[in-house]
Amino acid sequence: MTIMRRIRDISVATLNDLLEKAEDPVRLIDQYLHEQIEQIRQSEQLLQQCLQHAAQLKAQYQQAEQLMNKREEQALLALKAGEEDLAKLALQEKLIHQEKYEQYKKLYDDTTASTAELSRQLEQMKNDYREVYNKRQYYIARMESAKLQQKLNERLGFAGRSANERIFQRLEDQVSGMELEAKSLAELRRQGEQLIYDAGVTVRQMLDNELARLRQKLEQEGANGQ
Repeated sequence: MTIMRRIRDISVATLNDLLEKAEDPVRLIDQYLHEQIEQIRQSEQLLQQCLQHAAQLKAQYQQAEQLMNKREEQALLALKAGEEDLAKLALQEKLIHQEKYEQYKKLYDDTTASTAELSRQLEQMKNDYREVYNKRQYYIARMESAKLQQKLNERLGFAGRSANERIFQRLEDQVSGMELEAKSLAELRRQGEQLIYDAGVTVRQMLDNELARLRQKLEQEGANGQ
């Protein structure tokens, strides 16, 4: 597990844990998004540094490779000319450049692999950011719609229930419940009006008596409470 992967996993785990107890999940999500965008910015800077370093290593091993090949060609020419000592000297320098080539080539390969992993992790962080941000916008829109529907119900004489914001799944359940409640209240009101309209004089009188009894009961409970 790379350092970037560990940091991202800890951040996501921390977010989920905190959302379980949060009274204002949206605010907590905003804080998470702020910290995430800062990590993305720092990772992008690190990626640029890694790319620049890899380019320098590549230039180093390519230069060593060119000198290594050049010294080998010179050694061949020296042997053809019968200059064995000169050939040995060229081969000695070739071995020096070959060692340098192998060292810088390995550094380049390792840096390139790490840079590729960092680039992949950075893209994953960006995807995570977009996913959390899109969910935030979606739930805010749904909660606002539910709150407006509640106000409409209250205007018609029904008491709405305030939203209790939780984590993503709890937000999903909460908003769905609010939407169902709004729909049920509207249906109840229509059914109640229809029943009252269709009821006869006797039924209406029975309803009035029941309402009067309930009001009297409430008044007695209020008097007893005082």
